[in-house]
Amino acid sequence: MVLTWPVGIGRTTQRDQTSGHSRRKLLSAGVLLVLGGTVTPLTGCDLFDRDDEPTPPPDPLRPMVDESLALAAAYRASATAHPELADRLNPIAETHTAHATELARVIGVTLPSAAAAPSTAPAADPNGARAALRALEKTAQQSATAACAAAPAERAALLGSIVAARATHQEALK
Repeated sequence: MVLTWPVGIGRTTQRDQTSGHSRRKLLSAGVLLVLGGTVTPLTGCDLFDRDDEPTPPPDPLRPMVDESLALAAAYRASATAHPELADRLNPIAETHTAHATELARVIGVTLPSAAAAPSTAPAADPNGARAALRALEKTAQQSATAACAAAPAERAALLGSIVAARATHQEALK
């Protein structure tokens, strides 16, 4: 780097006897300008603005959404396999879909656009299909009861109604 203006070695320059700038001050200023030019674009890249906060844990009601969708899929599969049960099973499937929709709204997630596939194939005979659905409802009722007991007050009413609906579904399948 070539400096073309006088740089003072002490307090004054030789030319005009006024106080000048030292080489150290000029080099420091030049370094700061160069660094300022390279650091400024990086601040827009979130290099210096990181919050480093951990992502929040998933909502404890998320499994309830998935469970409701799985129940709806099981009912639809059984209704398709046994058309004589469709009048009894389709309204219950719709109820489970409504539960999943409301739970998703409460926790702020979107439902998948495609219908969930049932976890198991429906039983070959209608009585076996109803018994399998009753067993699924009983397990789902127990998980909803546990979620209701652990939920805050603003969610307990919704979960309580889901528990009651699942108990009613068990009776409707007898």
